[in-house]
Amino acid sequence: MFDAIRGAAASVAVMVGVSVGCMANAGSGDGPSRDHGYAVKKSEAQWKAALSEQAYRVLRQGGTERAFTGELWDHHGDGVYVCGGCGQPLFDSEAKFDSGTGWPSFYRPIRADAVETHRDTTLGMVRTEVRCSRCGGHQGHVFKDGPPPTGLRYCINSAALDFRSKTSTSTRPARPSPGR
Repeated sequence: MFDAIRGAAASVAVMVGVSVGCMANAGSGDGPSRDHGYAVKKSEAQWKAALSEQAYRVLRQGGTERAFTGELWDHHGDGVYVCGGCGQPLFDSEAKFDSGTGWPSFYRPIRADAVETHRDTTLGMVRTEVRCSRCGGHQGHVFKDGPPPTGLRYCINSAALDFRSKTSTSTRPARPSPGR
């Protein structure tokens, strides 16, 4: 009987996770600060010195910013969204769409190997966490309720991203980055 109740609760949790979108994530216990052979490796002290408090909470601790509060959720520039931790290109603006969730949403990464995914069982639900494949920085989650052609919605935190305009020759982020 308890197995049936647990199974039903897990199904509801998955449905809620898909329909609600990105919610606060306390980390999966296998957070980005653990060494998984990432090309970019820093101590926690180095990450704290390099990132704003909000970016550190999201990228290194698996946190989530509140909906409709991030700088890039309603951003419409032509360019590339890069990891706020290491600068690796993650998403092209051409793949960005308005999901109505209050977070930047993309239907595919810029390259298949730019991001990696991990099972996330925090908050009593099963979700798929998205991390930068270069530094392991938590970006957000991916859901199977996106538009064609992929049917995916990469629900990403603004605090985990920097934007680089395609028309700019600068390699610096287009937005100010406190603490860097």
